[in-house]
Amino acid sequence: MTLAPEDQHYKPSFHRGSFADELENARGDLSKKMLREHTETQDRPSSSESAPSLSPTHSATPSTPPSEPISPNENGDLVADSFAFAFDIDGVLIRGGRAIPEAVEAMKVLNGKNEWGMKIPYIFLTNGGGKSEAERCADLSRQMEIDISTAQFICGHTPMSEMSTKYKTVLVVGGEGEKCRQVAESYGFTDVVTPGDIIKHNSATTPFRKLTPEELANSRQRDFSETVIEAVFVFADSRDWAGDLQIILDVAMSKGGRLGTMSETFEEGPPIFFSHNDVLWSAAHDDPRLGMGALRGIVEYTFKEVTKGKTLNTQAFGKPQIGTFEFATRLLKKWRKNEHGLDSPPETVYFVGNTPESDIRGTNQYNTKAENDWYSILVKTGIYQDGTEPSFKPRTTVPNVLDAVNFGIKREMERRERKQLSNSEQYATTMQKPQLTDLPNWLLDSTECAVLSPSEERALSWVA
Repeated sequence: MTLAPEDQHYKPSFHRGSFADELENARGDLSKKMLREHTETQDRPSSSESAPSLSPTHSATPSTPPSEPISPNENGDLVADSFAFAFDIDGVLIRGGRAIPEAVEAMKVLNGKNEWGMKIPYIFLTNGGGKSEAERCADLSRQMEIDISTAQFICGHTPMSEMSTKYKTVLVVGGEGEKCRQVAESYGFTDVVTPGDIIKHNSATTPFRKLTPEELANSRQRDFSETVIEAVFVFADSRDWAGDLQIILDVAMSKGGRLGTMSETFEEGPPIFFSHNDVLWSAAHDDPRLGMGALRGIVEYTFKEVTKGKTLNTQAFGKPQIGTFEFATRLLKKWRKNEHGLDSPPETVYFVGNTPESDIRGTNQYNTKAENDWYSILVKTGIYQDGTEPSFKPRTTVPNVLDAVNFGIKREMERRERKQLSNSEQYATTMQKPQLTDLPNWLLDSTECAVLSPSEERALSWVA
């Protein structure tokens, strides 16, 4: 639309005549102003110049109702900016080392295979461990048929990396072979001891465990009379509960972490950390198997028995501990920014798990203090037995992870539609009842401006 030449650079007229003349001039000025703003919106939609205000907030009424779009990132991909997902692994995506079929399809949906063509940010949060994050990501990438980055992955022992500057010489327990030692060293721990090192130094330490030739070759020889163990970290599930239990107790009852010594008070041992506290976990067997939480309970119980009533206080990482969810929040924030160009936290994080005692409990507890909404979803493919009452109730329960993803997306799209509808209704109301705030002061009072009909103006002029 193009204005007539005489209207392209108009200036409001302020002819001082009768009140009817003043009102006629003001109404003409207002009509030209609204016509000019409409023309500028049509001809220069990207202009940064602000139009004169016609609303109580002093901003021009938009030509279309506002909405909450799905944000395109720098690569042009559509990205869900208001929500994200976090997944447990065993019992949710994997069972017995094999991918749950619906999990493969769920990853495709998150990566853009959905009716909106949008990508949805997600991370993985598992209590499992015993391998480096890189090795775990390689395994999961192969199983899920996608590329998974270590920047979106948390093992049970990943948060322990933040303690590498606090402790120098540490005992690391669990896992296969030397893998947990290698993980600890990759975290920055400078002096890592394993149960194999201790047994190699003194084979009588564990009467029923003998090192294999490979273990004997890989274990390191050292003088433990000069070694002070500052902390014990159980990185992964034990492969020899009896031997590991004996060695952990020896350190716990020592004088300040010196093997071969015995504390008189049994209160001088170093701190003991477990990477998680799951008593049960979902494996290949039809029934759940014992996990690290069971070993933790046995360590504490046995310590109390052999010390005649002393209490051993150990600490656990992993779910449901709040610190692990705080770590996950930091990871998700970095992943959204670096991978998707999103510099603000999501409004909602859907956490999908299979264990009420850790996944659901941790999500619900963290949600009470988190700045955004952590929404717990329980699937029936792992620990949870359908038809039973979960000890910690999720906000929703679904058959499998694909249903969980579809549920979250549907919920977000419905919320978006409701918000757009609300915005549209507000827009319509604003267009029907504009509040005029840019008229000359003489035409405004403390309430509203009344625009009179020509007959009313003439009558008013006659009375005046």
